[in-house]
Amino acid sequence: MRTATSKEFNQQASALRHCATTEPVLITERGRPAHVLMSYAAYQAMQGPPQAVADLLAMPVADELDAVLQPSRDLARSADLS
Repeated sequence: MRTATSKEFNQQASALRHCATTEPVLITERGRPAHVLMSYAAYQAMQGPPQAVADLLAMPVADELDAVLQPSRDLARSADLS
């Protein structure tokens, strides 16, 4: 994977975009990874096909989840009907 600083990205955006068509480009800020530039085709391949919520809930793993959803009272408030 090619790496470029944010300064290099600002100065060589066109060349780095061209490079991103063949491999992702890691962009760093102050020496730390901050962004990844990749082609849209690579992004779509990474995402996989879209899934419906019903399909996700029907997965066998969903039965094994111990998560309990608690309604939040912080967002509830009376309706103003005036």
